[in-house]
Amino acid sequence: MDILSRAEGFDWDRGNIEKNWERHRVGFLECEEVFFNKPLVVKEDEPHSKEEPRYYVLGKTNSGRLLFVIFTIRKNKLGVVSARDMSRKERKIYYEQIEKRA
Repeated sequence: MDILSRAEGFDWDRGNIEKNWERHRVGFLECEEVFFNKPLVVKEDEPHSKEEPRYYVLGKTNSGRLLFVIFTIRKNKLGVVSARDMSRKERKIYYEQIEKRA
């Protein structure tokens, strides 16, 4: 998605790093890996874009872990809001999107 082409790195909030680890055991480096690995599915997260535009990405880490990551872009930096393992429904969407591209 074009939104990622504007990003120049990551902007991490200590609270979000801790929250993602404590709630879902997802480290911030795993989150970053998702953005560099293909295939990647990026969509707008309209229901959660009240205060600022938010997006979500479905992707995989270097170890093959499938993650759902919510992020925003502030001053050309990706700000990860939340990250967790994909649900069954999200995995289905992820694989359907990959098949469409093939």
